[in-house]
Amino acid sequence: MAPAPAKLHAPIVCRITPWYFKRRAMMASIFAFFGAYFLYDGSIGYPKQVEMAKKKEWFHGEFLATFDEARKKGTLNQWIAEQKAKELPTGADSEPPKWVTYAAANGWPEDPKPYTEQEIAEQFYFGYSCLAAALTVGFIVLRRKDTVLRGELDHFVTPKGLKVLFADIFRVDKRKWDRQGLAYVWFKNDNSGRSKKAVIDDLMYDGAGKVLERILSCFDGELIEKISDLEAQTTHEAPTETPRDKAGTSP
Repeated sequence: MAPAPAKLHAPIVCRITPWYFKRRAMMASIFAFFGAYFLYDGSIGYPKQVEMAKKKEWFHGEFLATFDEARKKGTLNQWIAEQKAKELPTGADSEPPKWVTYAAANGWPEDPKPYTEQEIAEQFYFGYSCLAAALTVGFIVLRRKDTVLRGELDHFVTPKGLKVLFADIFRVDKRKWDRQGLAYVWFKNDNSGRSKKAVIDDLMYDGAGKVLERILSCFDGELIEKISDLEAQTTHEAPTETPRDKAGTSP
């Protein structure tokens, strides 16, 4: 037996889409990754570079000076024996040892950077900022995970719980609908005459398009859409945005 068709004016309940959770999880993961990366550099990576830079300075300064002194005194063979015992480079054919060879043997970069204390401190700043951003994204997701966009017979309810009567809607902007799944609804909801705006987000709330269809079928206000690319080519202009009424005619 075929299932009974849904009622025309049955409530439309739009819950958070899996796409939204995946996107936010990816965003939080990226922030967390970079946060950990910056903290690693600040606590381990950069200090290691500084240590190796000091080692290079020592090598070209004090260490090679002892080589030159031993060669002048004629005690180079003794110097070589002492350095080999310390597992330090000794050069070849009476030539002074080279830093590039010593660095390569230890897996060090040829030109380590002597980072300043300020540069190291910045890594912690960026790291903690990224981790804070990851936590913020997670907090927002937790706050929104149970929210819904709801369409009723004569009104819709925003995810924040605001009730918007179709009769109070005077403008709908759906210029971003086709590409971004976004529509903006302007309405008046109090006696002060102030207008407010609600967002219909089809990528965030599954079935939001049905709510938008119901809104469009129940209001007589201004509908703002994008003119077609064919029209833009005919007038030799880039696509522009033209307000249209519900019948699709320009004012």
